[in-house]
Amino acid sequence: MAPSAPLPSSPASPASPAAVKILIAGGFGVGKTTLVGTVSEVAPLRTEEYLTRASEGVDDLAGVDQKETTTVALDFGRITVSPELVVYLFGTPGQERFWFMWNDLVNGALGGIVIADTRRLDTSFASIDFFESRGIPFVVAINCFHGHNTRTAEEIRTALDLDPQVPMLIGDVRVRAFGRELLLALVDHLMELSAGVPVH
Repeated sequence: MAPSAPLPSSPASPASPAAVKILIAGGFGVGKTTLVGTVSEVAPLRTEEYLTRASEGVDDLAGVDQKETTTVALDFGRITVSPELVVYLFGTPGQERFWFMWNDLVNGALGGIVIADTRRLDTSFASIDFFESRGIPFVVAINCFHGHNTRTAEEIRTALDLDPQVPMLIGDVRVRAFGRELLLALVDHLMELSAGVPVH
């Protein structure tokens, strides 16, 4: 009896790319949705609703009185760095009444970006405290709307009471190149912390 022919080997299934989760946080109307849309390679998932009279007296519109919509759950975007690595971006809702969602969104996050507006720096304190209390590395993005910034980097860092090791970049989140700088700064920060290299 002739030996049976060997079964054809099935092609190896391609390995799934590694996934990295980055959280984008900040106060109401600082530019979180804008940043996700700027850097995402796909049309971002947004959960925005129009502001209505029901939010009057609940959401603080000081400094963003022209804002018409707000994120009520999350923003979601994606960046394929290579066939082996995909970055997922999760933007948090900024209003205090939705902060309870942050505890779920932060699960599995490797790092974060806190966006601040120099006209309303106090709206970023909660986000900074959130990351610091959980030991999650982050960088700070000072979003200069229309290039408007009346404070120096040192003044901003002092006002936010930032740890000297926390990177801070100043720019416009509507500009894709600035979004890329933020992501690279976060990656560098994570690598330095992982290697135990002092950050200057």
